[in-house]
Amino acid sequence: MCTAVTYQTKDHYFGRTLDLEYSYREEVVVAPRKFPLVFRTKGRMDSHYAIIGMAMAVNSYPLYYEAANEHGLAMAGLNFPGNAHYFDEMPGKDNIAPFEFIPWILGQCKDLAQARELLGSINLCNIHFSEEFPLSPLHWIIADRSGAITVESVAEGLKIYENPVGVLTNNPPFDYHMTHLREYLNLTHAEPENRFGGLELTPYSKGMGAIGLPGDLSSASRFVRAAFVKLNSLSEEGEQESVSQFFHILGAVDQQRGCVRLPDGRCEITVYTSCINTDKGIYYYTTYDNSCISAVDMHRCDLNGDRLFQYPLLKAQHIQWQNAEVF
Repeated sequence: MCTAVTYQTKDHYFGRTLDLEYSYREEVVVAPRKFPLVFRTKGRMDSHYAIIGMAMAVNSYPLYYEAANEHGLAMAGLNFPGNAHYFDEMPGKDNIAPFEFIPWILGQCKDLAQARELLGSINLCNIHFSEEFPLSPLHWIIADRSGAITVESVAEGLKIYENPVGVLTNNPPFDYHMTHLREYLNLTHAEPENRFGGLELTPYSKGMGAIGLPGDLSSASRFVRAAFVKLNSLSEEGEQESVSQFFHILGAVDQQRGCVRLPDGRCEITVYTSCINTDKGIYYYTTYDNSCISAVDMHRCDLNGDRLFQYPLLKAQHIQWQNAEVF
């Protein structure tokens, strides 16, 4: 269960929540231009665009959850169980395993137009990373400052949707979410208009124009809520104001411990929330237990290097005391 959004002020921002009942060894990982990316059927890519994102590095291979490259193209994979379908290798296609999909696109595409072109030859094939890490059922959002698309590999084949909302959650498929939005086209950030025939009725509270906005944690409801908050969101153009607003947007779909419980008693929570300034290559994040925003700037790494830069997440809560002195 996750939510991804894009956001535009002076710069372009991209990020997501990761909502799970457990945490892997994820960390912020920068893959510089000379770090060799090895693909199962496409060989070795010794030179590529630098990439920053959240990943689990297994045997020095970055399994990216979401990332952006140095040119501002960003991509995230979100859970899509029951609908995701991967195929056997096909002759004449770029046979890419789903765990390779993000580096395959971000390593060689500068923008969304190039990504669209490359997608025309891709077959997402049924190749597991290892026995310990089998394939995850995913669909993806790819975005830059020009727009966004959703990519779904389903039984009918690879489907690519224009994503004018710049939002992605989980099931059902993306075309359902866009149709479902029509049920909420009456929502407004303004005061509601009285259409209750013949009665003089006035609002008794601010925010009544959004009555009906779903508040549950299902993926369909999170899609609607994230879309409404994002599309009505306003902030100043500066970096701090933009980043702050981005985290507030995703805060609308945050999952608190105890609200989603699994049969085994574990609770799904928002493990982390990310925000990437794709223009500047800065990765911001918070974790469930640390609401302080931490940041990694890819341009403070040697982007011509050949080794990963890995930054473990700062998970302990940081509280800034204003009256630290004791009398």
